[in-house]
Amino acid sequence: MAAQLPVSAIILWFVFALSALSICRGAVSDIATEDFFNGILSAATDGCAGKTFYTYSDFINAANSFSSFGTTGTSDDNKREIAAFFGNVAHETTNLCFVEENAKSDNCDSSNTQYPCASGQQYYGRGPLQLTGNGNYGAAGSYLGVDLLNNPGLVAQDDLTSWKTALWFWNVNSNCHTAITSGQGFGATIQAINGAKECNGGNTAEVNDRVSRYTTYCSQLVVDPGSNLSC
Repeated sequence: MAAQLPVSAIILWFVFALSALSICRGAVSDIATEDFFNGILSAATDGCAGKTFYTYSDFINAANSFSSFGTTGTSDDNKREIAAFFGNVAHETTNLCFVEENAKSDNCDSSNTQYPCASGQQYYGRGPLQLTGNGNYGAAGSYLGVDLLNNPGLVAQDDLTSWKTALWFWNVNSNCHTAITSGQGFGATIQAINGAKECNGGNTAEVNDRVSRYTTYCSQLVVDPGSNLSC
């Protein structure tokens, strides 16, 4: 009869296997280093609200809350996803300069009964991907366990929450994550974020700016940007 391994040995082997898998998979911080992050932030104009609001540590902490972000697929997939995320973030915030959009409005969709607008609140763009609309604020808040319908301003007041809303949109509320990891290309992330206004000739200059930022970051991360860059 074959000898059986003691339970303690099996547990130790399992822990070792998980640790090895984690090491092989790598971490977002191995790709999006503090120098990479600060390189984007340093391009923001002096005096920008984002220069003292957005921090590398909060980005990493938020990223760690979404385990598939920057860790799915090959090493090149991981690099492309991080380049794509920051390509869009840098475009939306002008190099992490803006925390809130300049053209502030209610952005209230009164037909949304699941996440109805709170009295006196405005749902204009805030955060790294400029979360907009009561539907998005409500859904993001529900996922993150924060009441963003009644306090949308928190996205512009708490940096960790701000990054989490952007990563929620990227990983949960859109196909941005899978667009990169499945090889659809960077153009699909533009379509998901602002396709109705920018794609198919809607605003070529905006699309080109996103693509330019993405390819620049791919170059910095030493990865081919792939195909289907535009939309």
